[in-house]
Amino acid sequence: MRYAQIREFDVANGPGVRTTIFVTGCTIGCKNCFNKEYQDFNFGTVWTDEETKQILNNLSSDIIEGLTILGGEPFDNTEGLLKVVLDIRKKSNKSIWIFSGRVFEKLIEVENNKKLLKLCDVLVDGPFIEEKKNLRLKFRGSENQRIIDLKKTFENNEVIIYKK
Repeated sequence: MRYAQIREFDVANGPGVRTTIFVTGCTIGCKNCFNKEYQDFNFGTVWTDEETKQILNNLSSDIIEGLTILGGEPFDNTEGLLKVVLDIRKKSNKSIWIFSGRVFEKLIEVENNKKLLKLCDVLVDGPFIEEKKNLRLKFRGSENQRIIDLKKTFENNEVIIYKK
């Protein structure tokens, strides 16, 4: 797995101050994607245990509310992210948000995707659609995208929209 950047302090991709990982590689190719260069699977740096240690160190700060994973497309990097998120979950109970250009209902059809989702707290799902772009939306770019409470969704066997 490769990543383009780690933001130690990010206030745009989830509630509070978060640490953010931008993985690279995406097969979706949304029109006017805001991270087009991150679609390349060869872009960025190879993830190592050092980056995981850096994330855990960031999450140990009282200032940081949680971790956000986006890209690229996280679910084109499921195998690598499963290991990373499992390691993080063992040592941190802070919230984990994950973004995807795919919808929840399709993601859970793949067992490793489902495992990764169960390790996360919130999913922002759906492709960016230029015609539904809305700059007033929090944590998403177009009106078709949903912010899903994953814990409640898996408990109730139906999509539950996140409310804070």
